[in-house]
Amino acid sequence: MRNHRVAVSLKTFSVLLLLFVLDAAHGAGRTIEIHAKRFSFVPAEITITKGESVTLDLTSDDVPHSLVIKGLGVNQSITKGKTTQVTLNPTTAGDFHGQCGRFCGSGHGGMVFTVHVKE
Repeated sequence: MRNHRVAVSLKTFSVLLLLFVLDAAHGAGRTIEIHAKRFSFVPAEITITKGESVTLDLTSDDVPHSLVIKGLGVNQSITKGKTTQVTLNPTTAGDFHGQCGRFCGSGHGGMVFTVHVKE
């Protein structure tokens, strides 16, 4: 009887482990938290892998901002105190430069963001 319980437990564990691995392989990947505030993004640079699905959790800490990364097709408004999600799944490697797309004051032009996509 005890051997039967152990065998059933091992089978159950194996099935759950397989489901976990399959879910991780097909899931949304990792999430990176990005904060926008006058006049920077924190962090200002991230590195991801080509083909990797990454969700950016964007939050403004002060006034409305936006994140524009033309090379990755991103143009997202960011509201103060509210998290907005953007999913990246780059198909080419390289450096993709972005910026705040909503005027937020005198230092607005220096509010830049870079995504490094490696092979």
